[in-house]
Amino acid sequence: MSDAPADEPVKLPPALAILWGRRTTGSRGPRAELDVDRIVDAAVEIARAEGLEAVSMARVAAAVGFTTMSLYRHVANKEDLLQLMWNASARGIEDVVLEGDTWRDRLRSWALVQRGMIGQNEWIVQLPMSTPPLSPESLGWVELGLSALDDVDLPDSAKIRLLGLISQHALIDARMAFDERRARELSVESGVETNYAALVRELADPATYPRLTRMVLEEQPPGTEPPSASEEFEFDLTIMLDGFEALLTR
Repeated sequence: MSDAPADEPVKLPPALAILWGRRTTGSRGPRAELDVDRIVDAAVEIARAEGLEAVSMARVAAAVGFTTMSLYRHVANKEDLLQLMWNASARGIEDVVLEGDTWRDRLRSWALVQRGMIGQNEWIVQLPMSTPPLSPESLGWVELGLSALDDVDLPDSAKIRLLGLISQHALIDARMAFDERRARELSVESGVETNYAALVRELADPATYPRLTRMVLEEQPPGTEPPSASEEFEFDLTIMLDGFEALLTR
């Protein structure tokens, strides 16, 4: 809880002040051709194409055709820029319509849309997650998730825990996909094996790790394909929803 008196305005972090319209950006110099949205859009475009490590104030300034100092009139530093980018990744949330007639179907729709949005902005998995999201778009996303559970007779605290669990898994799933792709690229460049199953087969003694080696040596049944990344995510999601449904029955 804040220690500030109730009649005093809360001092917001700079990026949140911008996002919630509590602060104007810039007061000196020519600014008509440059604004926060243009800066953030350029940063997101760079991150999508080259990864988050390619985003710097100087690189974004060059992309929009202004000096780095011009950017600082609108965005104080890279940390604020990253928070603005996070909000931008969830743009369009107001147009999302959850599919389904039951809480389970609607929540499944919510989870799949979220995973898809992260997939389109894979640079998100490289962001530090130090505080709960507080940007307008992020809060809109949480509000939409809660609306999927309107007819569920459980405390809001239980609902928000489920939403957090699903969101965390969506981020972890995307991060694993990102890391696996980077590992494959490294393997091609260096010749060093990075495939998990291949490394287990090479290193693990079946006598010591019988279950694990059985798993990696198991062949796919004829005429079947291994599950896709999306099918694996939906399998995990089903387990989470099954657990929540079991909670409802108790």
